[in-house]
Amino acid sequence: MTTLSNQERPRLRKQPKQARSLAMVEAIIEATARILERHSHEGFSTNAVAELAGVSIGSLYQYFPCKDALMGALIVRESARLITEAQKAVTKTSGRAGISAFIKSCVDHQLRRPTLARLLDFEEARLPFDSDVQRANTQLRSIITELLITPDIPSQADIQVATRDVMAIIKSMVDTAGEYGESAKSGLTERVERAVFGYLSFRFIPFCQTSDRRG
Repeated sequence: MTTLSNQERPRLRKQPKQARSLAMVEAIIEATARILERHSHEGFSTNAVAELAGVSIGSLYQYFPCKDALMGALIVRESARLITEAQKAVTKTSGRAGISAFIKSCVDHQLRRPTLARLLDFEEARLPFDSDVQRANTQLRSIITELLITPDIPSQADIQVATRDVMAIIKSMVDTAGEYGESAKSGLTERVERAVFGYLSFRFIPFCQTSDRRG
């Protein structure tokens, strides 16, 4: 999990506004993703990104002051794509169906480009936990909270704690599957669902009470 920091990661020097500059910035971000997928950190440089994107190094530096700015922009893009998919979960007819859809979107996102996802998990932990990351996490937590308060989901003692726990279960299982190179989406989705729904519905009985009953 990422840790809080008061620092801010390097950002774009300026925001692209015209269609041409928007397309160029997107090409640079996608080139960053492809360089990382093909060559990992060893082949990741601003020159390599500019060459693959088909732009001059000067054009790249007009928007991105350093490699961390490229990495940060890529994290923001991928987070936005995940949120777009995850938001569809709240349109489902039940909380259970919505949670299943949310889990599926997380699994799909991790395994669609698994090498990139693993690298970005590492980079999210390395780079400062700034406002963009905080905003993305807040949006994901809000989706989970909205799903947990639907009538078909068992009532939780503390909805904020339940939200945090469910998010932690999903993130840890999905990230770990990525680290181990899993590729079977359906199997991973089923395991995560089992863990999440078990957490939400299992009535905990302390071990000492079960021992007393047997005695």
